[in-house]
Amino acid sequence: MNQVMIKKGKQIRKSKVAGRKTVKPAASVCLPLSLRRCICAAFCVPSLAVKLAIIIVLLGAGCRAESQLPAIATHSGSMGRYAVDSLSTAFTMNGRLRLQGTYICNQAGDTLQLRGMSSHGLQYRGNCYSDVALDTLVYQWGADIMRLSMYAQEGGYEDNPDYWDSFVDSLIQKLYCRGVYCIVDWHMLHPGDPNKNLALASRFFRHISGRHHNKGNILYEICNEPNNDDYPVTWSMIKRYAEKIIPVIRQNDPQSLIIVGTPDNDARPDAVIHDTLAFANILYTIHFYVGDKDESTRMRSTQKALEAGIAVFATEWGTQNGWGDGPNDFEKSMQWIRFMRDHKISWCNWNYSDSPLSGATWLEGTCPLGPWTSRQLKLSGKWIKAHLNNPPDSWLNMNHRKNLQKEQSTQAFKDSK
Repeated sequence: MNQVMIKKGKQIRKSKVAGRKTVKPAASVCLPLSLRRCICAAFCVPSLAVKLAIIIVLLGAGCRAESQLPAIATHSGSMGRYAVDSLSTAFTMNGRLRLQGTYICNQAGDTLQLRGMSSHGLQYRGNCYSDVALDTLVYQWGADIMRLSMYAQEGGYEDNPDYWDSFVDSLIQKLYCRGVYCIVDWHMLHPGDPNKNLALASRFFRHISGRHHNKGNILYEICNEPNNDDYPVTWSMIKRYAEKIIPVIRQNDPQSLIIVGTPDNDARPDAVIHDTLAFANILYTIHFYVGDKDESTRMRSTQKALEAGIAVFATEWGTQNGWGDGPNDFEKSMQWIRFMRDHKISWCNWNYSDSPLSGATWLEGTCPLGPWTSRQLKLSGKWIKAHLNNPPDSWLNMNHRKNLQKEQSTQAFKDSK
């Protein structure tokens, strides 16, 4: 039986796959980063005796890393040859983020652009985020960040808060162990006024910030796509909600970045000009789908916000229409990718799943067992994979960047055959 999902005020026909029962993932176990680095250093030495000696010497000398940096996952996934490269993953290299003007900066004050993928609704496609699927996204695709879309309604958090707390906890831990950033997205759509879910959102973010504030890889997206579902939802209404939710997070996590939604389904970051929130490390959301008629208006709104000193994060965008479906427009998508690159706007593409719609990366039926290979990718999946880390991230050393570019070229050749 088909299900109907509402997105951006439009009905989207979903196949029965959308309603698959999600399976609670097992938590990953992490090794300390110091031990990782020692093992990786010894890994390149051919002699077993020398390997052991290096590890003993390094550990004995107090081989340590910053306490807030992640460790590597010890699970039965597909890391293989990607284990050593995990030392170059985004969070491992950059640590806790902060804002400087309109730019996201790392611990050293260097400006960054993060590029990654959004999950589908976890209640719809929770079985797409196994260890092997996440290994593929991080170690093969080179994603810096993943957005976890926790729907408030539509069979999501409202129905079973305890279950979804644990489910999101597990995914956060998996991403932390892989050394990448994680956006925790309160994915409200209907009702379109975030104040309607204030109590539920407070519970959710109190739990997440209390449980994970010491990790340092978390970004909080507190209201996805405020919209005029029942009545006009203005920036003043969104701001009123944010002024109640942000203190809930800041009580536990005083530093991490918080992303706040904007009017008209996250179309208007310029609406906050002269009326920004009085908190540090706050960004404002832009969402766009290049197949929609208003996508050029959204770019102008973003440009206007940036010129006014407003920090913007594109937490969701697609190469199709606003339903996450229809034909891909890669030419317009490239215009946006260049625009975001030039302004160092970080982004997450919608969506890393096997939904039947064209905006999903994987062919329907890929989840949960794969195979997670190029042959299983839809056209949009192949395209976004090719652009997710091209050009390579600025913080990678030159040799790693060259190797990554070589791998990308080789994979692109294989995909074209």
